[in-house]
Amino acid sequence: MAIAVVLILIVIGSLVFHLLSPWWLTPIASNWTYIDNTLVITFWITGAVFAAVVLFMAYCLIRFRHKAGSKAAYEPESKRLETWLTVVTSIGVAALLAPGLYVWAQFVNPPADAREVEVIGQQWQWSFRLPGEDGKLGSANNSLISYENPLGINPDDPDGQDDIVIEADDLHLPIGIPVKVLLRSVDVLHDFYVPEFRAKMDLIPGTVTYFWLTPTRTGSFEVLCAELCGTGHGFMRGTVIVDKDEDYQAWLQDQETFAELAAGTPVKTIAELQP
Repeated sequence: MAIAVVLILIVIGSLVFHLLSPWWLTPIASNWTYIDNTLVITFWITGAVFAAVVLFMAYCLIRFRHKAGSKAAYEPESKRLETWLTVVTSIGVAALLAPGLYVWAQFVNPPADAREVEVIGQQWQWSFRLPGEDGKLGSANNSLISYENPLGINPDDPDGQDDIVIEADDLHLPIGIPVKVLLRSVDVLHDFYVPEFRAKMDLIPGTVTYFWLTPTRTGSFEVLCAELCGTGHGFMRGTVIVDKDEDYQAWLQDQETFAELAAGTPVKTIAELQP
């Protein structure tokens, strides 16, 4: 009986703790609301299952506690119970998956006017690339990476000559402008994670992943790597700074383009690298 009472108090305490805990919801990016709503739905579904399982355990302890002269009934299987468990479990799994699929569709379908920004992850730093005046990112290839060309930009692609190169430094974004974030890994698995943006996506070697958001509040936000990527994983941090348009333009004017970085320092093309 004592254990049953403890189990019931655990459920009650968990509910009271959640309902009385202070929650401050401060939208910082456009995807904040639908990501948080999905987390809340998931929390309540898993919380309901937790409460049901614990209360069922308490019920069993009370209902089937030891009594002198009583004998347990042997029932190795129950088709009725199995059917109920199958139906309820299926409904629960569907309820967990449906909101996630709906949110995922929003997360990876940027608007047509979204600006592209490339994030490059490598052990153990973040680098970034922004399109230049032509509004287009040039092609890139990891085989082109060298001391002179740290992001592997293709020197034969005219669209890449005016690309803004930001190596191991802060990324600035303009407020109120939708941004499509392209993610590329140079070596191993990484995960680009900005908690305040509710933005998180793996960087997978050999492919380009992406998501989009619209920053809605100025400020500095920390970038973390959320995928164990080696001994320096804990130090793989960066900063995203959301600026007002005038501050963003002023910062942009101080950055160097790929052509400026490559001036006087020839970089190899793909053809030159092939045997």
